[in-house]
Amino acid sequence: MSVLVLALAVGAACCLGFGFVLQQAAAQRAPLGDFLSPRLLLDLVRVPTWLGGLALMVAGMVLGAVALGRGEVSLVEPLLATNLLFALALSRRRTRQSLGRQGWAGLSLLAGGVTAFIMAGEPRGGTAVTDPLRHWLIIGVMVGLALLLTTYAKRSRLSAGPVLLALAAGLLYGVQDALTRVSGERFADGGFTELLTGWQPYGVLVLGVTGLVLVQSAFETAPLRMSLPALTAAQPLAGIACGVGFLGDRLHTDTGALAWEAAGLAAIVAGIVLLGLHPAMPRGTAPHEPVPDLQSR
Repeated sequence: MSVLVLALAVGAACCLGFGFVLQQAAAQRAPLGDFLSPRLLLDLVRVPTWLGGLALMVAGMVLGAVALGRGEVSLVEPLLATNLLFALALSRRRTRQSLGRQGWAGLSLLAGGVTAFIMAGEPRGGTAVTDPLRHWLIIGVMVGLALLLTTYAKRSRLSAGPVLLALAAGLLYGVQDALTRVSGERFADGGFTELLTGWQPYGVLVLGVTGLVLVQSAFETAPLRMSLPALTAAQPLAGIACGVGFLGDRLHTDTGALAWEAAGLAAIVAGIVLLGLHPAMPRGTAPHEPVPDLQSR
């Protein structure tokens, strides 16, 4: 594994984790009438805290894109999942809550799971699948699941809705990461002409904006501990599926390696859940009423 890819991916995770905490702190004060509406973003851009969180998130995505350009999706995605560690670190600083057994257990599971998956699978590049049907089939399944989750979230927006929205956003972000990798390859092959004549960069933009609306709606209606674990768990799973499915990423597939890879992914998800439910994570109890820098429409 390249040290540069490791540094870029961990740096991206740091920016994403800090950015999510700042975004949720602002989004929880937004009017509920903006739920799942682009108006939510128009309101939030007037809040300095949210803009700071968005800037960190964009920085994280840029670093992640560079990492994806230099390493396999199946390698970078598990590393990006460590953004929850940085989110917890910032939350702990604000709440002065100790890690305790739950925090250390979650940290150990997440770090151990990432290590086990990467060491057992040894993700490496291969020949990308050229059959467009396979591309659209995998992308269609991910986007279709995200649409289904969003539909159910509308019906239960203050109960299970935030978790479903975060899962949907995570699936879209995983596909976005895969398309970012393809866009980078097109740019490397033929510059801007080759990049802009393909549909992938436009797909990255659409998925990014759609995912942002879903995430902010989840942040608006529930504590960070409900939404961020689901988002963080879904994104690497979707990204790895795309990486192995059509980008040509290769993993060891012998019985022992598959067992360790499955155990690593399970540990990652378990660690994410434990860290997401940690008492240090913001409870999101702020009332949904107008504040001086965020007025409802």
